Amino acid sequence: MMKKPKIPNLDIIKDQAKRLRTTLLEANGEAVSHSQSLEILAHQYGFKDWNVLHAAIGNRPPECPVEMGDHVSGRYLSQEFEAEVRGIETLGPDRYRLTLHFDEPVDVVTFESFSAMRQRVHCNVDASGKTIEKTSDGRPQVQLHL
Repeated sequence: MMKKPKIPNLDIIKDQAKRLRTTLLEANGEAVSHSQSLEILAHQYGFKDWNVLHAAIGNRPPECPVEMGDHVSGRYLSQEFEAEVRGIETLGPDRYRLTLHFDEPVDVVTFESFSAMRQRVHCNVDASGKTIEKTSDGRPQVQLHL
């Protein structure tokens, strides 16, 4: 399966559209509207039109360390995992609530007498991919390998 190219945030796309307009005008004397340049960029990113590209970008924050659909690895409660990012929500400056769906369930209990498996978790991470919340041994509850 081919991985889709990374799409920049809305501010970057709009800046690219402005530069495209300027370049077309200076190089070819061709005047295009801002909406036309957004449509051109949408096609270059492989989307039907600007509306579809805008919906795909959503309100994703520019500093977020991951994007929807990314496959990530890391440690959850001191256990290694690989997961797909299924949700991103901005909580504030440099704080994000992620929904991770683990490829393989992770046992969150360290006792040998029973298990508690988790396959989907929500975690609040900073721009470095770590949670503020710590385990009893002082490690972040979640740490993404970025």
